[in-house]
Amino acid sequence: MEKKKSCVFCDIIEGKAHAYKIHEDELSVCILDIQPYTKGHCLVISKRHVQWWHELSDEENASLFKVAKVVANRMMDKFEPDFIFLYARGRRIPHTHLLLIPTHSGDVLDRFFNALENFQESPQELARLKEPQAMAEAAKLLGQG
Repeated sequence: MEKKKSCVFCDIIEGKAHAYKIHEDELSVCILDIQPYTKGHCLVISKRHVQWWHELSDEENASLFKVAKVVANRMMDKFEPDFIFLYARGRRIPHTHLLLIPTHSGDVLDRFFNALENFQESPQELARLKEPQAMAEAAKLLGQG
């Protein structure tokens, strides 16, 4: 296994650091995240130290997503969320990991994604504000028209 110096995920995989293991196979392991967004928030980690999921072998990638699916189905059964948020990372901790987060309507992640989607759609709304008619209306309301 390739290992970067002081990688917490490598330490967990090697048994040098404690983690709440949920499921594992030969190539991947799923643990509870120690900074959870919601109850049951998990990380699915490649056992080989690789920063980005797309740099994994086909077998490792298949394992990563298979373990994610097994655990996501358990989450759906046990926590009954609206959906399971899946997010691939490797930036802050440079070791491939998938976040699996049971998400309910109105919780912190749901609110975040609603805000993100509104932001994604807002450029059209903002573009309308600079149209001549909208500018003239704003100027009139402010006493300049």
